[in-house]
Amino acid sequence: MIERIIIIDNADPVNFYGVNNANMQLIRNLFPKLRIAARGSVIKVIGEDSETAEFERKIKELEEYASHRNNLTEEVILDIIKGDAPKELKKDNVIIYGINGKPIQGRTPNQQKLVETFAENDLTFALGPAGTGKTYVAIALAVRALKNKEIRRIILSRPAVEAGEKLGFLPGDMKDKIDPYLQPLYDALEDMIPAVKLKEYMESKVIQIAPLAFMRGRTLSDAIIVLDEAQNTTTHQIKMFLTRLGMNAKMIITGDVTQIDLPRSTQSGLIQALKVLKDVPGIGKVEFGKKDIVRHALVQRIVEAYEKADNEREKEAREHAPSHPDQDRS
Repeated sequence: MIERIIIIDNADPVNFYGVNNANMQLIRNLFPKLRIAARGSVIKVIGEDSETAEFERKIKELEEYASHRNNLTEEVILDIIKGDAPKELKKDNVIIYGINGKPIQGRTPNQQKLVETFAENDLTFALGPAGTGKTYVAIALAVRALKNKEIRRIILSRPAVEAGEKLGFLPGDMKDKIDPYLQPLYDALEDMIPAVKLKEYMESKVIQIAPLAFMRGRTLSDAIIVLDEAQNTTTHQIKMFLTRLGMNAKMIITGDVTQIDLPRSTQSGLIQALKVLKDVPGIGKVEFGKKDIVRHALVQRIVEAYEKADNEREKEAREHAPSHPDQDRS
């Protein structure tokens, strides 16, 4: 008799063991000659050498599937342990599988274009209105790279304009003040990574979420870095951010140039960067439009209504603008 200890370190234990340990009970029934105990991320098995070796191999196959799909069903367990390939429904354009196996994919042509542009470039700009999924897809691409072990960490950032982007806070105070502005990034991650695993990634700094000011002085290697709401960076901030790129790293910068919250006297760093870098090789750009909005159908109509109002206001301002003195001479 031999004892083997197997560590489940890639899949979420809750998904792996199933509700009320139903998956683990099924596995026990399929290996009746073995004594199996599971606790947390550790599985102990006692039995003949050849049988425990086969058990370990099957557990690792199940773990790989559960890690990739964020889900593990009884049908899949039966298929893998019997030596059959799990029956897969073909899902085009799937980036990763989110919580409970939900496929996260490019739902519009421009979302799919972002996936392709990211693959071809080390720096990608994703521009467009709110609700087009540009940030969500960017984070999904980063999570996929982490799961595939292409990188060692994910760094997500956005300028906290309302919080002042000051460095003078103590760490605890800073977190309390900045977290509300970073919440959309947390929300996306919670859709893609099981809660236990996400907490582990955050505590070990495999995934870091920080205000833009905290990028200063760092070189970001073996990472995917996502800068959200980049239209609210100053020219100095975005230059500082762009020069953080290290070896085996990629950046995605998202923003909406029509929603700038900076003071009127301050130029948007995103607008300047797009002009300065337009001919630099290795940089891609994807522009989203109203047709890419994937929120409630009403959101698209709201965006269109505001766009119409802005155009009418600009037209009215031009019509009432004082004429040039030279034009008044006849």
